[in-house]
Amino acid sequence: MATIDGSSVKKLIVACDAGMGSSVMLASTLKKQLAKSGVTVEHSPVANIPSDADVVVTQSALAERARGVVPEVPVIPFQLFMGDPAVTKIVKAIQNGETVEV
Repeated sequence: MATIDGSSVKKLIVACDAGMGSSVMLASTLKKQLAKSGVTVEHSPVANIPSDADVVVTQSALAERARGVVPEVPVIPFQLFMGDPAVTKIVKAIQNGETVEV
């Protein structure tokens, strides 16, 4: 479990393995959802996650690899590219400036 202060998130990374398809769509959707919150949303290969990320969302199969790249950054694994409860929880926390456990 990770505790995330939604009000302090300024950069969210959607990390993937191949860099195509569903994860790009997720990043685009999150950019739109978080635009008013002033959060930068970027798409990145899991091996190249930027160290200045505040939170990383990635498929559950890639979560351990992501944690190895940025061990100090909360990594939120998800199962579904669209409508996953963990991603929805993070988005709402950022939008509302709340602290959540994920």
